[in-house]
Amino acid sequence: MLRSTFAVVERRAEHAVTFFYSHLFWNNPAMRELFPEDMQPQRDRLFAALTHVVTHLESPGLAEYLGQLGRDHRKFLASPALYAAVGSSLLAAFAHAAGAAWSLEAEKAWSEAYGHVADLMLAGAREAARAGEPAWWDADVVRHLRYGEDLAVLTLRPRQPFPFVPGQYVSVSSLRVPRVWRTYSLADAPRADGTLELHVSRIPGGAMSTALVDETGPGETLRLSVPGGGLTARTEPGGLRTYICAGTGWAPVRALLAEAARTEPELKGRLFVVARAKEYLYGRHDVERFRERLDGLSVTYITSAPGHRKDQATERLLQSLRACVHWAAHDVYLAGPPGFLTEVAEVLEELGTAPDRIHHDTLPPVGRFTVRPNTAAERLLGPPPPLWHNPSARAPREP
Repeated sequence: MLRSTFAVVERRAEHAVTFFYSHLFWNNPAMRELFPEDMQPQRDRLFAALTHVVTHLESPGLAEYLGQLGRDHRKFLASPALYAAVGSSLLAAFAHAAGAAWSLEAEKAWSEAYGHVADLMLAGAREAARAGEPAWWDADVVRHLRYGEDLAVLTLRPRQPFPFVPGQYVSVSSLRVPRVWRTYSLADAPRADGTLELHVSRIPGGAMSTALVDETGPGETLRLSVPGGGLTARTEPGGLRTYICAGTGWAPVRALLAEAARTEPELKGRLFVVARAKEYLYGRHDVERFRERLDGLSVTYITSAPGHRKDQATERLLQSLRACVHWAAHDVYLAGPPGFLTEVAEVLEELGTAPDRIHHDTLPPVGRFTVRPNTAAERLLGPPPPLWHNPSARAPREP
């Protein structure tokens, strides 16, 4: 019942989500202050979360996912009253969008399902509060380096201990962009001095990335959510692995390599660093430093040829991957733009890598109900736009 009604609503996703927020704010005006001014990304993320729940109804990991989601929603100051209001508006929106497909049985099924979801999320939030975990961490900016015009590396010092695992990401909020949270990967293993590093690429029209790249400086305070993500080390010591990163996907791979350099200097593996052109390899200095510490790590840089389109770098990468062997024996850690992840993961499976050995995070979408192509023909006709960073020089400069 849940899947059949959701399939109808999904075809009118944008209409359903717009109706949902209109219903929520009309009936609960005070709750509008909890949400950002620009609601478009929020609408997309809501439907992405709903889709995840419906497509993983029988998954044993769904309860853990919802508990983590509730833990993370503490940063929004989500109360039981908010959960109840959201449930009421969600059912109203689904009834409106489903039309004739909505019935008393469907309403009962969705009411029970949402109640279960809310209970698991609230339980996750309560567990985090009992453990003494803050709703967010305040972190002071201690360094801000620019790489060209469109990339910044920020060093932060949280005011409280901030536990995380190399490869995870964190949501960031700034007073410059009220009530907006955006996700960035942590670019190092835990440091002795407690500092963190974020790599931020400015996205055209992105309020948060523009604020962090252009406006934020040392002395300012940012908020950090609870860390999340699954791009963490899973390979047994001595196991073969391949790291592939594009753009600021270098950040989580850098964190994984930092951990390996400390705990497994005898690591045997391959690293592919992809950029649209040579001048965009902003992490090359760190790559060479890791190569010196990890004798068994082979490094390949992949860029587009001068004057060629930027997606030629991906084509060159795929050619290089096809020239390599023993893919079935490798764990692969993959980071980069969403379209890049999809295309590379499909080729790795064709080359013999088991799907459960291809590790990458699926981050919340930022676009407006973007659906990735399902076939090679669809990708040819409408390829997803890559979200490359665009620094104009390798060397950092102070703002």
